[in-house]
Amino acid sequence: MKTLLQLNTSLFSSGGQSSLLADQFVAAWRKKNPGAAVIVRDLARDPVPHLTADGFQAFLAPPEKRSAAQQAVVKYSDTLIEELKRADVVVLGLPMYNFGVPSTLKAYFDHVGRAGVTFRYTENGPMGLLTGKKVYVFAARGGLYAGTPNDHESNYVRQFLGFIGMNDIQFVYAEGLAISEASKQAGISRAKHAVEELAAAA
Repeated sequence: MKTLLQLNTSLFSSGGQSSLLADQFVAAWRKKNPGAAVIVRDLARDPVPHLTADGFQAFLAPPEKRSAAQQAVVKYSDTLIEELKRADVVVLGLPMYNFGVPSTLKAYFDHVGRAGVTFRYTENGPMGLLTGKKVYVFAARGGLYAGTPNDHESNYVRQFLGFIGMNDIQFVYAEGLAISEASKQAGISRAKHAVEELAAAA
């Protein structure tokens, strides 16, 4: 049975434009995969705590030497990673805030990027361990950034996901949403059409 993991990272939860595009894709994907499982993790409703020094040390400490608090950090991280491991398809709703990803997504990445668990170091460099997954990223922006030097977000997300083994990634952009109402509607319309095409081919 296929499993899809949907990550919504908008501050506006399910009401964010990136979440709405992700929902559109997931609804179409469900129709093509009626027996599949869908996991939804909303980082606005259930934010991942930012990683602390003690939490980071928990990842490094031998299990028998972890404090109760550290064991709780590792257990939480393991839950997030298990969702990723189960997923055949990952759908990411991704707004841009001040040229970067939401801080809750960065916190999520910090909890799932664990040496020996989701990647490992080798003589030939790091190797991602979460392979064989298809990733769809639905990115919403107020301005026009895709394909320009100011789009730090896409490169960062692609680099991190590739680092843990997810290299098959497709982006759909809804841009110009804050320029004017006409620009917003045009950007959303183009993105919805792209979502339809992706869903048909998925």
